[in-house]
Amino acid sequence: MAQPVQPVRNDTVAAVVRQWQTVRPDLDTGPMEIIGRVNRCAALLQQAEDAPLRRAGLSRAEFDLLGALRRTGHELTPGELARETFSSGAAVTKRLKQLTERGLVERRVDTRDRRVAHLRLTDAGRDLVDGIMPEQLVYESAVLSALDDGRQGELADLLGELLSRLEGHMRALRV
Repeated sequence: MAQPVQPVRNDTVAAVVRQWQTVRPDLDTGPMEIIGRVNRCAALLQQAEDAPLRRAGLSRAEFDLLGALRRTGHELTPGELARETFSSGAAVTKRLKQLTERGLVERRVDTRDRRVAHLRLTDAGRDLVDGIMPEQLVYESAVLSALDDGRQGELADLLGELLSRLEGHMRALRV
């Protein structure tokens, strides 16, 4: 029985896989074809989509904090922000200091425990996030327009399944 014909791919990961297959034909490079492409896509998407953020004087990590405060719609503690953005507590503290100094975030000390801070967006912070999000979504739609709606849904489903399994695996390992 004939093997199914594999499509010829000409992306950078395909070139890397061909190189490995030449020097180590005994290796199964199948996982690299997925993980490598996911990583390469993420890097390329981040480079391009960070342009609106750079124009606003924000890093991706700072925007993630602002976005978490905006989408949850309520005050968050630094620990909650760290969990929402998959960041370390130290990184969140550093970024919050910068965002507070810029007048985008304000902190309120907890009345029962003065060690706890509650954070929320200022009006300027909310306006900034609300101004950038539509531009981000237009960009993302343009990027994904290379795939028709059905293929986009299929890709979203596959990535969602993978992410769900990875998150469950990481929780089990307590990573």
